[in-house]
Amino acid sequence: MDSVLAKLPKQTDPNVLIGFDTADDAGVYRLTPDLALVQTVDFFTPIVDDPYTFGQIAAANALSDVYAMGGRPISALSIVGFPNTGRDVEILERIVEGGLSKMQEAGCAVIGGHSIGDEEIKFGYAVTGLVSPARVWSNAAARPGDRLLLTKRIGTGVISTALKQNRASETAVEAAVESMLTLNRAASEAAMPFQVHSATDITGFGLLGHAREMAAGSRVSFVIDSAAVEFLPEAPEYARAGLIPGGLERNIEFIELIAGCVEFSNGVPEEVRTLLFDPQTSGGLLLSVAPEDAPKLLSALRERNVPAREIGEVVEKTKPLIFVR
Repeated sequence: MDSVLAKLPKQTDPNVLIGFDTADDAGVYRLTPDLALVQTVDFFTPIVDDPYTFGQIAAANALSDVYAMGGRPISALSIVGFPNTGRDVEILERIVEGGLSKMQEAGCAVIGGHSIGDEEIKFGYAVTGLVSPARVWSNAAARPGDRLLLTKRIGTGVISTALKQNRASETAVEAAVESMLTLNRAASEAAMPFQVHSATDITGFGLLGHAREMAAGSRVSFVIDSAAVEFLPEAPEYARAGLIPGGLERNIEFIELIAGCVEFSNGVPEEVRTLLFDPQTSGGLLLSVAPEDAPKLLSALRERNVPAREIGEVVEKTKPLIFVR
């Protein structure tokens, strides 16, 4: 899609504050000097067996982009692909019910949607939110000296792969599902009073893929402390065992094509390197925060039971773009 979008003409509407010409998580359109819309869309195939839980995860994942922009979701339209056989309609009912429950938790009204016949089940939402134009969190505004905070643990991709191969423990699956079901609402709201210069949510491109977008867009470099990144239970074991999702392999291939993008110090274990590319579903927020505010924001996040960690810092642009120590 990057190559396709790059060929499209630039938009000239001055009210488009953030469009598709950047790698931001959502678009932002100004309505008034004090109010803007945040708009995003996300849907995918089932990653857990239980339909209700799948619907919840899909909703949490779709809402995440609004929270990553510093916005408040207000409405959503459902997107459904489901086999057009007339059978198993109870499964669809449970998926939609689960999604609605998570939207209600977020205070976001589901006001419609669209469905098509599809041999493979797909579900998600187009979500609209509100944000102050002066308070938008772009993923292209990190500043040298900022501290990098990550609000969730990593490893949903390898755990989902282990689950598909019947090799995941109940403990690992429960932890991954709990993480994916957790809205980024608390993290976003806790961060609003502080100097958050840039933000993104960690989803399909993995931690390093989304960090690359933020660093490149901000014209800075990142130093990430691999020992500070927390992983979900048993995720390192699954990575060592080669339970690698296809998306993770593609993330590594993409980064390897970009000269001087990521460099690891010799002491970083192989499974940790792998997991830093792990594609996440409904992952946490990566926040670039003014250094004087980082300790206070960490305390505020932990008061709201957000398992946030400081994982690195922003430095002047150099090579590599991201150094993992």
